This record gives sequence, structure tokens and C-alpha cells, in this order.
Amino acid sequence: MLACGTGVALHRFVNDFFHRVATRVSVAAGSPSAFALAVLTILLWGASGPVFGFSDTWQLVINTGTTILTFLMVFLIQNSQNRDSRAMNVKLDELIRALDPADDAFIAVESLGDAEFEALARKVEAARTRRAERPRSAT
Repeated sequence: MLACGTGVALHRFVNDFFHRVATRVSVAAGSPSAFALAVLTILLWGASGPVFGFSDTWQLVINTGTTILTFLMVFLIQNSQNRDSRAMNVKLDELIRALDPADDAFIAVESLGDAEFEALARKVEAARTRRAERPRSAT
């Protein structure tokens, strides 16, 4: 059995490794070169159809390849979205914390339960409505 410290270190190593790989793959997959490679692959696959007699195996190659790529990309895209959301939330939390008249109830609002979140949303909507109903001063 692994010692507790070893397990934590291994978990951190795996997470860091996945983050580095996911970041690099996300950047590469979103590049014009990746799109060109995908188009070229499809064109080559389509052009090879007559050579393989448009057989079931020929069709299976592209179907299997795209299924595997799609399956793996789902996890990479979700990881990227999770990181972006967390980064945005941390930045917004810091802005809220730094602004003196801001309501600290909005810090880490994403971790509230549904009822608490809805109550806060109603509070914001009420404030927006009150603000909209105020007479505007001429400028």
C-alpha cells in the first residue's frame, strides 16, 4: 500500500501532467493547422474509397477514428471549460473583494446551493428594477 504522502504526490503529478497535456492539446486542436489536417484526412479518406471498394472496413476506419477522437476531446474540452470558469470566478471574486461598496455575498456565488443562489438572483433583480424606476437626472 502507498504511504499517504506518496499517494498525494502521485495524485498531484497525474493532475499536473493531465493539465499540461490537456492545455497543449487544446491549443493545438484549436489551431488552423489542426483544421487543415482534419480536412486533409477526410479528403484522403474519401479519395481512397475507390481503392478499397468503399468497403465496410474503409467506412469503419473513419467512423472508429472520429469516435475515439470525439470521446477524448469531450474530456479535454470539459477540462478547458472548467479551468476557464474557475479562473473567471477567481478574477470576479477578487474584483468584488476589492470594491468597497460591493456586496461580499457575491464572492464564490458559484458554490451556493440552489435556494441561496435564487435568493441572491432575486435580490439583484429587485435592485435592478429599483434602479430602472429611479428618475434619471438630465446631463
